[in-house]
Amino acid sequence: MEPVLTCEGLIRRFGARTAVDGVDLRVEKGETYGLLGPNGAGKTTTISMVAGILEPDAGSIVIAGRPMSTGPSPAKRLVGLVPQDIALYPDLSAEENLRFFGRLQGLRGRRLDARVHAVLELVGLSDRSRDRIDAYSGGMKRRVNIAAGLIHEPALLILDEPTVGVDPQSRNQILESIEALGGAGLSVLYTTHYMEEAERLCRRVGIIDDGRLVAEGTRRELVAMVGEHDRIVVSAEGDLDSLARAVKGLPGALDLVRGPDPEHFEVTTASAPGLLAAIVAAAPGAGASVTGLEVREPDLEAVFLHLTGKALRD
Repeated sequence: MEPVLTCEGLIRRFGARTAVDGVDLRVEKGETYGLLGPNGAGKTTTISMVAGILEPDAGSIVIAGRPMSTGPSPAKRLVGLVPQDIALYPDLSAEENLRFFGRLQGLRGRRLDARVHAVLELVGLSDRSRDRIDAYSGGMKRRVNIAAGLIHEPALLILDEPTVGVDPQSRNQILESIEALGGAGLSVLYTTHYMEEAERLCRRVGIIDDGRLVAEGTRRELVAMVGEHDRIVVSAEGDLDSLARAVKGLPGALDLVRGPDPEHFEVTTASAPGLLAAIVAAAPGAGASVTGLEVREPDLEAVFLHLTGKALRD
């Protein structure tokens, strides 16, 4: 199946500074793809080119088989862009905003009515559809912002940090809406400063730094690139020293660390599932009883820090 988005060799310069330097990117149908990077890494410039706002100095962008450009382009109608800033008219209601943006996309009559109803239902604001935007909370405004990007049923939805500054309840509602979009087959290009969002929503992640895509893959693939491993926190009663020695000798146990808590130790392994049963089985012979096993998988934050030398919010 043809990817919904294909970028090859994207380059964009601003004077002597190269903001995007040879980025290749692909988003499949129904995939939520996370583009992560510290401030100034090139994320916004990249998505601006994908949306047809900025022209690349080199490279190509194809949306569902159609080339993208900053001029008149059929590809633009295939993209829904939800910017980080609220792009709504504050003195209009949510419904009036959506009807306005729908008409800009060529929607009329019953189709426009149906789309306004559908996107308000998706973002959970049907009961507040006639309230003015300036009466909404920050989270509600962001939800209407997403609805505006969806009004014309795009093939690719670009979400640029859609949960910045919202309360936890609205944030969860936004994330649930995005999960539903992916489940319905929409392709999403997602940028965020919250690593837990990328881990929850994105099948694949690209890490961009200094304008270059330094790594790309699933969470497990990215973790494997930098040699991160699962950690198992073992809680036990009895002879913990003997159990620790037994576990350290098990196949698959790479390292073992004793912490200050006398009832716990931590073992590092390439694959936790294969080691859990062996730890439980080793306990009786070591004079101990396992009371708890907690698997801590390596996360994207550690990978990001390893690859860029920066925290995501830097």
